Amino acid sequence: DSYNVGILIFLVILGTMVCLMNKAGGSTAFGEWASSHIKSRVGAQLATIVLGVLIFIDDYFNCLTVGSVMRPVTDAQNVSRAKLAYLIDATAAPVCIIAPISSWAAAVTGFVEGEDGFSIFIRAIPYNFYAILTIVMMIAMVMMKVEYGPMKLHEDNAKKGDIYTTPDRPYANAEEETVDNCKGKVMDLLIPIISLIICCVIGMIYTGGFFDGVGFVEAFSGSDASQGLVYGSFFAFVITIVLYLVRRVLKFDECMACLPDGFKAMVPAILILVFAWTLKSMTDSLGAAEYVAGIVAGSAEGMVNLLPAIIFLVGCFLAFATGTSWGTFGILIPIVVHAFEGKNETMMIIAISACMAGAVCGDHCSPISDTTIMASAGAQCNHINHVNTQLPYAASCAVISFITYIIAGFVQSAWIALPAGIIMMLVFVTFMKFLQKKQTAVFLQKKEAE
Repeated sequence: DSYNVGILIFLVILGTMVCLMNKAGGSTAFGEWASSHIKSRVGAQLATIVLGVLIFIDDYFNCLTVGSVMRPVTDAQNVSRAKLAYLIDATAAPVCIIAPISSWAAAVTGFVEGEDGFSIFIRAIPYNFYAILTIVMMIAMVMMKVEYGPMKLHEDNAKKGDIYTTPDRPYANAEEETVDNCKGKVMDLLIPIISLIICCVIGMIYTGGFFDGVGFVEAFSGSDASQGLVYGSFFAFVITIVLYLVRRVLKFDECMACLPDGFKAMVPAILILVFAWTLKSMTDSLGAAEYVAGIVAGSAEGMVNLLPAIIFLVGCFLAFATGTSWGTFGILIPIVVHAFEGKNETMMIIAISACMAGAVCGDHCSPISDTTIMASAGAQCNHINHVNTQLPYAASCAVISFITYIIAGFVQSAWIALPAGIIMMLVFVTFMKFLQKKQTAVFLQKKEAE
């Protein structure tokens, strides 16, 4: 598949650029600058969230860039690799799906046939409860210092100095291989990242025909994300090499030596992606997607008000089983448009946002999801650890989102449903904080008794 090959090339170039930034000393310089300004675990986690929100162009780019930049900072503040992977994952797809200028927006608008896909995407943003509530939950938990499930064990161990918890320590010796380049400055990290964002945007609008007279919005919605990201990352790669040669930070042969190193760093992620795509093809050939589509289309008439909540669950199931959000959009959005077209436009918008939210939720939970794999690679965390620790958080947010979609189906207003969802989320996090305090008090009493 040429689209998949484009994604693989993008990953290799991205891995090479990360290696270049490390070798030039840009990552070290930024880490030192951030360490001098960030003095707490909360600060390190909030900085990771802010950076994740700012890099909204593409989830792969988000995962790998945020991971490489923030890893030294979170390690210095004893934040577990599992928590870093969760923060990266929770600011990747959930941010991209509510960002109008992103590869995800381009994918979604392509599936809305017969309608103005981009305007529907914009109107669906306030109803994308899972994405918005994930960001609210993440910030609230960091600020209130709440952890539960397997993540609590990882974070407790990290505070004692063990950021991995399990015996498997992926890339534990990678830091020893990085060269401390005294010439490296923060600009050696910022300029490549900024050029990557700008070049990727230009690459995507180029594939959408912007330079042939097509409008910016239409070009972005009609772009080929895979091709655009390859063009963008290649030109950013060239700019980075020229920058390092001009500044005499690295020699040309040292820059070229980063190509195989960057490729090697991406091999585990590429392998898991290839197997995930294989598994997706197998589930497609079994006809699971068509079976689900038939059930949804058949039951659309009887339970209109509950349909957004049902579509959300179906989206979660499909994305979890196949490991792909975009494939889930492709199946469900055309069905929803057909079911509501010309009947109830508000319900169509809510149902489309439920498709997107369900797809992101399932993708977030799935161990074979490319975004989940990229988050593990970016944080250099054991993949199964990331999946296990993230699942309770994603499931909690999914339950609250499901209830919010039930409310939205009846009130048909984002101004009522979204605040209700945010209030439920804050109440939930506060309740978990109360439970955490209670468990700590019981533990201390037992210790005193001993």
